[in-house]
Amino acid sequence: MDQQPAQREETSTAMSQVFPIEPVLVIGAGPVGQTAALLLARWGLPVIVVDTRPERDLVGSKALVQQRDVIDVWCAVGAGDEIAAEGVTWTTGRTMYRDRELFATQWVDRGASPLPAFVNLSQSRTEALLDEQIARQPLIEVRWDHEVIDVRQDDHGVTLTCLNGNAEVLLRGSHAIACGGARAERLRTVLGVTFEGESFTDPFLICDLRADLGAWSRERRFYFDPEWNPGRQVLVHPCPDSTYRIDWQVPPGYDLAAEEASGALEHRIRQIVGERDYEIVWKSVYRFHARCADRFRVGRVLLAGDVAHLVSPFGARGLNSGVQDAENAAWKIAFARNGWGEEEVLLDSYHVERLAAARENLAVSTATMNFLAPRDPAAWQHRRDLLEQAVDDSSVHPLVDSGRLAEPYWYVNSPLVTPDPTRAAPARPPKGQYPDPAPGVLVPDFPVTIPDQPTITRLRQLVRDGLLVLVAGTASEQRAREALTSVAAPVAVLDVDAVAGNGLGRRCLGLAEGEYWLVRPDGHIAAVTRDARALIDAAHRAVGLAAAPAQAAAVPVSSSS
Repeated sequence: MDQQPAQREETSTAMSQVFPIEPVLVIGAGPVGQTAALLLARWGLPVIVVDTRPERDLVGSKALVQQRDVIDVWCAVGAGDEIAAEGVTWTTGRTMYRDRELFATQWVDRGASPLPAFVNLSQSRTEALLDEQIARQPLIEVRWDHEVIDVRQDDHGVTLTCLNGNAEVLLRGSHAIACGGARAERLRTVLGVTFEGESFTDPFLICDLRADLGAWSRERRFYFDPEWNPGRQVLVHPCPDSTYRIDWQVPPGYDLAAEEASGALEHRIRQIVGERDYEIVWKSVYRFHARCADRFRVGRVLLAGDVAHLVSPFGARGLNSGVQDAENAAWKIAFARNGWGEEEVLLDSYHVERLAAARENLAVSTATMNFLAPRDPAAWQHRRDLLEQAVDDSSVHPLVDSGRLAEPYWYVNSPLVTPDPTRAAPARPPKGQYPDPAPGVLVPDFPVTIPDQPTITRLRQLVRDGLLVLVAGTASEQRAREALTSVAAPVAVLDVDAVAGNGLGRRCLGLAEGEYWLVRPDGHIAAVTRDARALIDAAHRAVGLAAAPAQAAAVPVSSSS
């Protein structure tokens, strides 16, 4: 680019004076970037966050549905408990056809987590709570009004060229996580990433309304073809402070300003709230997209969140999957930086795992959009027939697609995961359920009691400090400790019988006597085995090493229980 009009400010040296070690660069200060920064700092890495905007835009509900396992991630960085407390907890989703309820969905926890299945809290408030944690973290620096206009890489790091007003600023880091959001076309272009997909024809009108809707305050309601939006859909989500997020599917060419001027918007809202008083807190019109980057890794840059994938909101898979991107990226960069694993394999595995997760989310959310807005008359007629049949025939309820809510992905084909031939590779479970615990699946959470650590009350609080091995019985615990002395990464071994009474841990996991369950720093199960030598190999594979060193494989460990 022509650099004549701008002054170039060299800041990579200045940053090395602020931080004793080279930082990681995070592009984008939305919830995904905030989460990435906080997790990297939790691993002891300094972070510089840059954002194109001049300041935080704290307006509108936007991505408001936070899933249990994402709240758990935020608990690890100090914000999850408050997000859960401030948000509206709900466990039931009702699907209606006109004025009839077809079915209600509830979410089954494979473990016994004290965290709610879903919490509704506006994205703006979630961002504010994450900002509070960032302000307390001396390892994180946030720079607003820094647009990334170029990315250069070499064998040792990444250099960002940012435009700050009329000055060009150079920032240097070991790696970067790109979380620039849906509109980051320039960033994708600079990185050489394509973003193929489609845009859906029907737009959606979204309003945040403050009103008293009584029984609706604790459940998600989805309406097919209600009389007050014939032929289309309406979704109602409760929010804190007696506020509701309402999404109307509207025709192509919808004009919000014209509807306001004519009084039609008032009539539209009155059809839902009746004669109750209400206040419009925020409103907008959106078209939804289904797009995915062709690669999630470009050298030392990892793409996360909406810059990497866009899905429709009917399933709350955008923000939730973006946070899981951030966690996956953060621990792998931390392990690479600390020499605890093989960098190339770890960074490549980010692309493999999170691209697979994005494609699953695209498949699920696109199927929903195709059901909400059929593409031809035959598809419309099929949907009408199916909904009519569903009123009296529960056998067709699984075919009625009102959105499959966010769930963590299962890394069956990851190079870091060791398959277990005794456990079937998990596939997409029934709606509202998790897959059975197995390699690749997120480990179920359950209450634990740790002597002298009263703040540790859940299993998941123990998984984010390194590798964790779960066993049942002190003999297995000792053998696991002996076996894993060759692993460079931090490793902890936990006897679930000792921390979860009455066999709770065994039941939640399905863990048997003599088994070793290896859990990664993001909580996903890396291996299940009865062989202590196989545990050594699995631990090395989980950090990107093909197998254990020869001397480690020869550790004299009994494999019997």
